[in-house]
Amino acid sequence: MEKLQTVIMAGGIGERLQPLTMRRTKPAVPFGGKYRLIDFPLSNCVNSGLRKIFVLTQYKSGSLNVHVQEGWGISSSGLGEYIYTVPAQQKLGADWYRGTADAVRQNLDVIMRREVENILILSGDHVYKMDYRQMLAYHKRKDAGLTLAGIRTKKEQAALKLGVLAVDRNLRLIRFEEKPAKPRTLPDSPDYVFASMGIYIFKMSALRESLQGTEDDFGKEVIPRMTAKGHKVFVYDFENENKIEDFVIEVKEGKRNKVLVKRTRDSSYWRDVGDIDSYYEASMDLVGVDPLFNLYGEKWPFRSYQKPRPPTKCVLGGRIPDSLVSDGCIISGGGVGGSILSPGVVVESGALVEGSIIFDDVIIEPGARIRRAIIDKESRIHAGSSLGYDHEADKRRGCTVSESGVVVVPKGANIRPA
Repeated sequence: MEKLQTVIMAGGIGERLQPLTMRRTKPAVPFGGKYRLIDFPLSNCVNSGLRKIFVLTQYKSGSLNVHVQEGWGISSSGLGEYIYTVPAQQKLGADWYRGTADAVRQNLDVIMRREVENILILSGDHVYKMDYRQMLAYHKRKDAGLTLAGIRTKKEQAALKLGVLAVDRNLRLIRFEEKPAKPRTLPDSPDYVFASMGIYIFKMSALRESLQGTEDDFGKEVIPRMTAKGHKVFVYDFENENKIEDFVIEVKEGKRNKVLVKRTRDSSYWRDVGDIDSYYEASMDLVGVDPLFNLYGEKWPFRSYQKPRPPTKCVLGGRIPDSLVSDGCIISGGGVGGSILSPGVVVESGALVEGSIIFDDVIIEPGARIRRAIIDKESRIHAGSSLGYDHEADKRRGCTVSESGVVVVPKGANIRPA
């Protein structure tokens, strides 16, 4: 893997995630209580043995830079291991990054090193488990100039949201359509399309050639042009090829114990949390006895910066069924159900939190009621207040309400009774 360079695109504005991205870039948005979105591709890299990583930043990257510096100092660059954040520097003129391809083009002097043969390009804001070594092996077998990771997705979920891949029976790319209104479905599954996951492996020579022009974006311009010119572009079938072995079970067979290694169910899980509703749904996939996406595997751990906090305390009849509760929380006589609490959250007597995501250091005072809400950091929900029960009242107090009715409270808000 020493000849593979990794680049993570982490400069996204995340307009559809407002107000969560009002003060931070999209990859810096908290997720799963103690993580940020950037932690998932970074953890996948480290678990895959990849330790040469550039993180390209741009939009409101302050908290992201601090997070990577404090939580991801993996080793010494003298040993060939590093994770560097690279800010936008207007290297090719007065423009900031105009798109994914332009961001890579402006940093070719950093990325292109003599010992590097292939470049892995990742998005910094998707949630999934992936062993990139398996995709690299596939890329080499195909002798591809470019390999894209693809996943089967319902056509209504892909329309106007994801890039759609048309392939032949050998999984060679025929056409790439970026966010089409009427996506082309799979021949054997008329309700599904092959969607791009925003994960690319380029041969260094192919990347250099593809960036000779002025195209701004890989999906909209560079990849369709490569396909039209007959380059060898293949799709990596994520669901069928990606195998994460995260637990071992023993089965007795007579007098002998036979150890069977099973693939985890969430090896085929991938979510683009591009808007509030998809972010909320992916978060709820973590909650429950048998979650769709499991954070508890020992062989594929997710890492993050962890501020020293005391243990969580649940006292005076506090209740927290079917929830993820991070360090430093205090549940003092309140009730929390089907929710995610980030570090330092306080839920006081008689308060009720249902189906909600609470960020760091939020205080929920006595008698407050919260339902299907996302509350950003350092907010205070005053005694007797309610969220998620009257959306018009929520909007009048400065909250955002998504299409499916998820209420979002901006950072540092004070919510008082209507």
